[in-house]
Amino acid sequence: MNFDSRKYVFIVIFLFIGVLYISKLFYMQVIDDTWSLRAQVIAEKRRLITPPRAVVFDRFGKKIVANRTYYNLMMVENNIVDLDTVAFAKLIGWTKEEVKQRFIDIVANEGEYYNRHMGKMDPNYRPYRSYPFIKELTSDEMVKIAPYLENYKGFYKEVTSMRDYPYGTGANILGYLSEVNQNEIDKDAFYKAGSRIGRSGIERFYEKDFRGTKGVKYIITSALSATIGSFEDGKYDTTAVQADPITLGLDVLLQGYGEKLLKNKRGCIVAIEPSTGEILALVSSPNYDPNLLVGNRKIKENYPKLLENEDKPLFPRPLASEYMPGSTFKLLQSLIGLQEKVIDENTGFPCNKSVVGCHNHPSAQSVTDAVKMSCNPYFYALTRRIIQQGKKSNDNEDAELGLDIWSKYMHSFGLGKSLKTDITGLRPGLIPTPKYYDHWYGHHNWKFSTIRSISIGQGEVQVTPLQLANMAAIMANRGWYYTPHFVKSFGEKGPKEEYIIKHKTLVDRQHFDPVVEGMRRVVYEPGGTARRARVDSVVVCGKTGTVENYRGSLKLRNHSVFIAFAPMDKPKIAISVFIENAGGGGGTWAAPIASLMIEQYLKGKVKPSAKEKRILDAILLQKER
Repeated sequence: MNFDSRKYVFIVIFLFIGVLYISKLFYMQVIDDTWSLRAQVIAEKRRLITPPRAVVFDRFGKKIVANRTYYNLMMVENNIVDLDTVAFAKLIGWTKEEVKQRFIDIVANEGEYYNRHMGKMDPNYRPYRSYPFIKELTSDEMVKIAPYLENYKGFYKEVTSMRDYPYGTGANILGYLSEVNQNEIDKDAFYKAGSRIGRSGIERFYEKDFRGTKGVKYIITSALSATIGSFEDGKYDTTAVQADPITLGLDVLLQGYGEKLLKNKRGCIVAIEPSTGEILALVSSPNYDPNLLVGNRKIKENYPKLLENEDKPLFPRPLASEYMPGSTFKLLQSLIGLQEKVIDENTGFPCNKSVVGCHNHPSAQSVTDAVKMSCNPYFYALTRRIIQQGKKSNDNEDAELGLDIWSKYMHSFGLGKSLKTDITGLRPGLIPTPKYYDHWYGHHNWKFSTIRSISIGQGEVQVTPLQLANMAAIMANRGWYYTPHFVKSFGEKGPKEEYIIKHKTLVDRQHFDPVVEGMRRVVYEPGGTARRARVDSVVVCGKTGTVENYRGSLKLRNHSVFIAFAPMDKPKIAISVFIENAGGGGGTWAAPIASLMIEQYLKGKVKPSAKEKRILDAILLQKER
């Protein structure tokens, strides 16, 4: 090959290399932004500042959820110099082996990613980034460490915050927080590894209202990750903004008193302000101190114990337990019968025990007396008139039509559907419809005699304690309700719009008066079933329920149930109390508990009495039989 030929070969090779080099630069700088982003990360860091979560107050301004300062001991591996592992382990109260293992765990916990340029899996861990070596140190713990950190290059403290519950009550309402998982990080850019999110209660339901707005601080760092200064003197920085304080309708002292009354008992209490639908107390028992689930360390220690506890303290009984309502259901049967004109307020029925069992009392001569005496045969006859109105000649067809009418009334009272309140975990209960019985018996193969147990709140009917309390609020309001809810106001904005919508039942206002009078007589007249529900100088209107309790064919102790509102005029509190496996009737346990709660709320304190001592001393957490 002559010289000229070789010259052209070299020119072509250099041109090819130049084109290849320029193409790669073009790809890296214009098409693939990986390298430019990496260079930007090295030179300039964008730090997101997470504000503390919103604080929470009760209806009287008592702070019930606060933020307490904690610390993370952070580390940057590249900045660690000649670490004396033995001395460092002694400082933080660990062993040398635990310190070494922690370094390994931090790398492992970051996981791996697929490096498409290198065609292999690479670790996400970066030695120039900061990672928490120890999380959630208390102030006392950090005080022992902080003075000596300057001797351990690469380690520094970071201020953080976690929840604090000054009153230690309302765990089933407030909920708890835990760290986000990768799926949650991928779905919402607000979160990063180590962020916390609401897992239950209002913390979960109102997560976005609690978390506030993140701030951003830009800093300039060296190639070795040392901070040089603020980028552009903070020109582009933004301030983190804490969310507005949240005020609940809850009375934290009433909540605490309810938890005290239900100690050593299995059941629940729900109290509502009838005029607003605000939940004053929602007690689930057995319960737990919400401070037990603050931070990863406590969650890891305590959550398994709570989960394995046979009394199920994590289970939200007022929201998720579905029970037969028993005789409390007779109030609604009375109202429907009056509205449908199958009875009037002076209609009487004989107390015929051959039809259905009953306790000894005179036959009721009016719906008011029937409510007072809780006469089973009366409500059997009344409900039969509602279901079998004679609109169809065939009894089965007539029952289908009547039950459809009946179920629509019940739905208007918020039964048979989940109340759209501001907490998760609600159950709808059950109001049987014609379709429901068709499923079990076949179309037109059933009539009232088949389903008669619904007349006294037994059988297929199921309600939650929250629905029972709302039923009491409807009686207090004489026919309407606001959806029960917890949040009274976000800052000064008030509640969500859906909680200021008035819901009206299908029963006219005038029909409530004789039934409410019957509720008053339940408490104050001879023959009433709730004399233990009386409160000095307050007129209480209530209705007891004794719910038969079966597991299969096995008869267990009865549940004790009571609903009430007070005062009779301009009511301020509506309440339901449900005590499981208590034995006795609704007047034995549930009614006195309700009266003590009413006294606490209306008077601000409870006068010591034999009634209170009896309830506080009672141990009803026993075997169901």
